[in-house]
Amino acid sequence: MADEPLAVALKFGFLIVLYLFLLWVSRSALRDLARTAREPAGASEPVEAPGGARRGGGESGGGLMANVQPRLEVIAALGYEPGTVFDLVDGATMGRSDHAEIPIDDPYASSAHARIYARGDFMQLEDMGSTNGTYLNGRQVRGTERLKVADVIKIGDSEYRYQE
Repeated sequence: MADEPLAVALKFGFLIVLYLFLLWVSRSALRDLARTAREPAGASEPVEAPGGARRGGGESGGGLMANVQPRLEVIAALGYEPGTVFDLVDGATMGRSDHAEIPIDDPYASSAHARIYARGDFMQLEDMGSTNGTYLNGRQVRGTERLKVADVIKIGDSEYRYQE
């Protein structure tokens, strides 16, 4: 008889934890959907570039020096052969979205996970508020990071190397 109030309290505690978990999952999904809806309407469809890599209409590089050819090389990513190269002259978004210039088939990637764009004479990596984070050389990206040759970008189980 004395165990009955404890059992009821445990049941209510479990229900509260369950509802908090469902709330957290719902908010995460809605945030991801809202981020996808905010993608620029003028983003072009990805087109095939030499070597089978895709490239598309991200932000303009503007101030990049003429002899610099920024690109991203696949180290390991589902759906791509290691060594596949993506041209980054126009910048690119990375994620699970069909509108991403670099589509990522990884359950840990968000629809609009990260973007690479030119700022002055340098390429920048920006995490777009992804759920699981973007990593640059093993450190989580907070805001924007300047890319340097041979930097390794990790999104979920997918890894890419920045080259110029």
